[in-house]
Order: sequence, then structure tokens, then C-alpha cells
Amino acid sequence: MILIEGLPEEVFQHLIRPTSLRSRIWKHFLGVYHVSANEYVHLIKKGKSCVYDKVRNDTFRTLATDKKFLERVNEEMLIRVLNALAWKMKSFSACENQSITYVQGMNVLAAPFLFTMSEIDAFFSFATFIQTCCPLYVTPTLQGVHFGLKLLDQCLQILDPKLFNYLKSKNLTAEIYALSSVLTLCACTPPLEQVLKLWDFLLAYGVHLNILCVIAQLILMRDQLLEAQSPMKLLRTMPELNAKSVINLTVQLVQQIPDKLYDLLVRHPFDPSVENALKNFTKKK
Repeated sequence: MILIEGLPEEVFQHLIRPTSLRSRIWKHFLGVYHVSANEYVHLIKKGKSCVYDKVRNDTFRTLATDKKFLERVNEEMLIRVLNALAWKMKSFSACENQSITYVQGMNVLAAPFLFTMSEIDAFFSFATFIQTCCPLYVTPTLQGVHFGLKLLDQCLQILDPKLFNYLKSKNLTAEIYALSSVLTLCACTPPLEQVLKLWDFLLAYGVHLNILCVIAQLILMRDQLLEAQSPMKLLRTMPELNAKSVINLTVQLVQQIPDKLYDLLVRHPFDPSVENALKNFTKKK
């Protein structure tokens, strides 16, 4: 249904919203079937985490130009969720021997959850999302994000050599123009309503597809980029997101990616071994 028709529109008039269909579906995709108010309150009562100041430096900027978001999600909600998550991640990192922490951009990743769900549901869904879908995206070095950016270059070179070579001639690699889009799963590109539709797709089929979604956006603005003397000016503010167009093109692009490269794409948000595999793939080319 998400791929063919998309979820039906839901309109909420108030800050305190009933449980939405999207909320229930996202929780199902993430395997979030139980939330604990006691655990959340306990984490909040722990007070300021070691990254509290970093959180406060980012939260006031979160989707600051989106009036609908600001009407439904206040800064205090974001602060509570992100600070509580820092405490939860501290214990998770110790148990799993992974270095997961608060990094810049997590505030934008949390935003769609808080816009769609109650605060408690958003907290547990976001925590599960970080732990299971893209733990390497929130390491101190953004390891998974940088894997994704390298994979974006590799995929674009295969999918659209002319566009890739043109951007390369302008010294533009994905590391330069696509960091925000990869790190936030396109949540930094308005409007938020379209971001939610794109996330329906990513949560249903895999967040790794975000790399191809970014490429789809590039291809959709291909003519403008190829004609531009300074394509970075266009890439600095991507055109407004059209989820349906991006999803339809992404599905087509998937079929054109070699199996070995696609395997790396699938694993890059959570598997550290992708780094060496990617080096070997590049050498063989």
C-alpha cells in the first residue's frame, strides 16, 4: 500500500493527537510493541546527560521554518527525548560494545517521530530506529554516514556517468553536497509532509535506500545541474521534496545496481566491515 498508493492523509488540529495510522505502522515496522512510561520518566529524572549542552545547541534550530512542526512539537519535547536517549544509548553502547552517542543531526532525525507520535511512542521508536536501523550513523565519526556518501558516489557513477563526471569536474563529491541529506534521511529537505511519505517507504523497505533517494533527487534536477555554472548553489538548497517521484525513481534505480554494491548499500548503516569491503570493491573497479 505504501509503495503503490501511500498512506491515507490524516489531519490533526491539536498538539495532543490521537494515535495515528502512520504512528502504528511505523511502530510495527520497527518492532516497537511495548513502551514503558516508567522507563522514560526514569531516564528524564536522571537529569542532564554529558551531551545535554550539545543537544541544546541544536534543538532550537530543528525545522525552525516549518510552522506546522513548531505548532505540534515544542523544543522541550525534543530536549527531553534526545537527552533521555543519550542516557539510554550510554547503557546500550556498553552492552553492545558500540560507540553510539548524540551527534549533530539527530535532532532532525527525531523530528518526524515527534511530529507523528506521542512523546513516549516517539522516544521508544526513535531509540529502536537508532539501535537497529542505523547505529553507525550516530557514532562520533559518523562512520555509517561516510560509508553512505562513498556508496552514493559509486552508485551515481553507475546510474548516471555523465552527471557524476560533471559534478566531479566541479570538484563536487557526495561528501561535499550530500552530507545533510544522508545523515538526516532527507528530513532536512522540506516539506515535512513529503518527508513523512518518504519515511513510510524507507521504514518499509530499508533505510539504506535513502542513498538512492538522494540520487533520485539529483537525477530529477539533472538538467538544471548540467546547465549550471555553479551546481553547488543548486545543491545547497535542494528543490522541495516530492516523495512519490523520488520513490518511483528509486525503485527503478534499485534494479540497476550490481548485486555486490547493493549488498554494501544494505549493510552500510550497521555493519563496520563495509569499510574494507568498499575499499576492495573500489580497487577491483
